[in-house]
Amino acid sequence: MSLAQTQGYLPVVTALAGNVIVTVIKAFAAAASGSSAMLSEAVHSFADTMNQLLLLIGLRRSLKTADEEHEYGYGNDRFVFALISACGIFFVGSGVTAFHGLEVLRHPETIAFSPWAFVVLGVSLVLESYAFVTAARELVRVHPDLSWRERVEAADSSTLAVLLEDSVAVLGVLIAAASIALTYATGNSAWDAFGSLGIAFLLALVAVTLILRNRSYLLGRAMPEEMREDVIALLNAEPAIEQVVDFKSTVLGLGVYRVKCDVEFNGAALARQMFKNWSVEEQFEEAHIDVESFKRAMVVAVDRVPRLIGHTIDDVERRLREKFPSIRHIDIEIN
Repeated sequence: MSLAQTQGYLPVVTALAGNVIVTVIKAFAAAASGSSAMLSEAVHSFADTMNQLLLLIGLRRSLKTADEEHEYGYGNDRFVFALISACGIFFVGSGVTAFHGLEVLRHPETIAFSPWAFVVLGVSLVLESYAFVTAARELVRVHPDLSWRERVEAADSSTLAVLLEDSVAVLGVLIAAASIALTYATGNSAWDAFGSLGIAFLLALVAVTLILRNRSYLLGRAMPEEMREDVIALLNAEPAIEQVVDFKSTVLGLGVYRVKCDVEFNGAALARQMFKNWSVEEQFEEAHIDVESFKRAMVVAVDRVPRLIGHTIDDVERRLREKFPSIRHIDIEIN
């Protein structure tokens, strides 16, 4: 799979391009107006730009093929960089914005009226809304049959990051516009500071949400419960398997899982399967001759059992991969 075909690529690239433009024009507007809220928006957009660069790096690295050092591949790299990105939102986006807002409260500043501030906010609103819609469409495309709540739960970390960041960006633009307008109308710069603090609070919420999501993947998040039940049902449907004693799964990347399970084999089912392609009568006749012949027959029988178990496990793993392509690595062990 190429980078452009990777889930989450289009929303990240769209948001990255939009944020580069928005960061520049917001910075000019902040310098022209002296608005704390506008400066917070510029810092917010700059942080988003850096974060989306990190997401893009993570997507690219996650496509690296497995090697001797990382035998299960590099799929989790997307979660590593998404986690770093989320920390950037918290410390750079939310932290710097909150600090600047508090400084304005402590040391009020006079804001010069500039109509360009509202022009910039209008352009930003359009670009941020477009990036938000792109991420939302990606969720609908990938999960067409799910509700919005389920789509957000199932979303890959990159698409979710863009969706949440741009939803806050749209709200941030509206908050900045309202705080600047109130400051102009009242002459009280506290409104501008409150706008900065409101934006900082929203960024902190997004950051914490993304940090917790990516942390769960990096700790070894299990496959969805419904999928887990279907996999166990397939294992139990195999006649040679008596029961699944233990079952564990972990994520190895977006939509890629590893499964490990302990099973008990059904000896009678294995015997019936072994006797289908083995002349029991011939072995019985030979074993009747003497003790050594009986021993040789027993050796042949015992030799067939592990091979039969191996073939059975190979067949079960093949059927699991056919039905669940997202399961890339399967370890079935005999309890």
